Amino acid sequence: MCGMPSAESTRASVHEREPVRPTKEDEVAAAGSELIGGPLGRRALLGSSWWAPVRVIALVAIGMFALGLVQKAPCYNGAWFFGASSQYTHACYSDIPHLYQGRGFADGLVPYFDRLPGDMQYLEYPVLTGVFMEVASWLTPGSGTIQDQEQWYWMVNAGMLMVCASVIAVCVTRTHARRPWDGLLVALAPAVALTATINWDLLAVALTAAAMLMWSRGRSLAFGVLLGLATAAKLYPFLLLGPLMVLCWRAGKWREFGTALGGAIVAWVVVNGPVMLFAFEGWSKFYTFSQERGVDFGSFWLIMAQNSDDPLSTETVNTLATLLMLVCCAAVAALALTAPRRPRFAQLAFLIVAAFILTNKVYSPQYVLWLVPLAALARPKWRDFLIWQACEVAYFLGIWLYLAYTTSGDAHKGLPTDGYHWAIGLHLLGTLYLCVMVVRDIFRPDRDPVRRSGDDDPSGGVLDGAEDVFVLGPAARPRQQVTARFDGTPVEWGKPGATGGSL
Repeated sequence: MCGMPSAESTRASVHEREPVRPTKEDEVAAAGSELIGGPLGRRALLGSSWWAPVRVIALVAIGMFALGLVQKAPCYNGAWFFGASSQYTHACYSDIPHLYQGRGFADGLVPYFDRLPGDMQYLEYPVLTGVFMEVASWLTPGSGTIQDQEQWYWMVNAGMLMVCASVIAVCVTRTHARRPWDGLLVALAPAVALTATINWDLLAVALTAAAMLMWSRGRSLAFGVLLGLATAAKLYPFLLLGPLMVLCWRAGKWREFGTALGGAIVAWVVVNGPVMLFAFEGWSKFYTFSQERGVDFGSFWLIMAQNSDDPLSTETVNTLATLLMLVCCAAVAALALTAPRRPRFAQLAFLIVAAFILTNKVYSPQYVLWLVPLAALARPKWRDFLIWQACEVAYFLGIWLYLAYTTSGDAHKGLPTDGYHWAIGLHLLGTLYLCVMVVRDIFRPDRDPVRRSGDDDPSGGVLDGAEDVFVLGPAARPRQQVTARFDGTPVEWGKPGATGGSL
């Protein structure tokens, strides 16, 4: 058993310590602060002003979201409606206006129940996202030309998605109580501003961020309900239950995990049950479409397919991608049970979602939104975060230039196939780089910015400061307490005489 301080003593000591100042421990944050007057001084009156971190970060998130809307202006004013490739050359494409008519909202069709004209017979989105889209259509004026309606539909959705973006920033800010300024990583992320209104992913991301906040507060049922709702909006959030189960196994917190799992199942069934019961064919379209969809943009599978004379079939890719994901799940589970100190929940949550993104047969540019709040909680280091964001911005530009190339006819204006493959590679390398940094932090807690500040697992809720009851490998053997120093700060893990369970 890997010994750590008790939950009671850990939480008590957290309340006694001051909030972490990123400008003191992060050289990039300190350099960036020169734009607004320099690092925070030791005589600053923290929390004595209306400008508390959560308010500042929420306003910054709204400001960055607004800049993202401005970036879409060339499309709003015409590129969505005129010219095959202009929306790509301006890098302002969005699914939202196109699907207003393409998925029957302009005609008042009911998602999942009414069959659509064309190749896509039913709405290919999960139920809660379909509800979000439908509500936005109710708020869209039905007068004017179809172009006017599509413009209004995008603006209505943008307003609703801006609320989601604000919720994400606030939840990340509040999840790590002593590190509120880590929320700026989310609020200032350039990839968020660029991709926020491409699709409806922010809804699921907001619900997942709220679920993480609830778990950090020890509210297992609320976490489960919110995660179930998030899974009803997008498939990926259910992945978080895997690492949470393994961490609860290591800490012996089965009751809390069972509560979370039960809440997630009930919430998902409440949302999906009625549609599944009365419109099964429409409800199942999301799942059949995901299975039948071929290799698509952004994945290493596409690079293989476009460089092969005999590309793999969709069925084969599905099987191989599933096997790769299962291998990654096993690796994350092994990491959770054998690490010298129990990994933080946010670290494993980031790794499992990143593994899904890396092994999947498609990577749409807005999928980066899934990782941003998890990355801010798992590795709140400005240098590494910005390196990863730079790779994602490069991919964002790369995919639109590639589509401009393929839709511009003989002119071939844009990025050819080989260049697009380099953009995909940059996205993959950037994500892998951040994964490597997180894994290193797990094996070297003295390198983890969160634990270097004296915390254990501030997003872990009941896991924060809990004793281990089941560990494997070297972590299960008795060992001496280890103390490492990083920038003069001692970081301890392990206790003399620790023991662990075995299979």
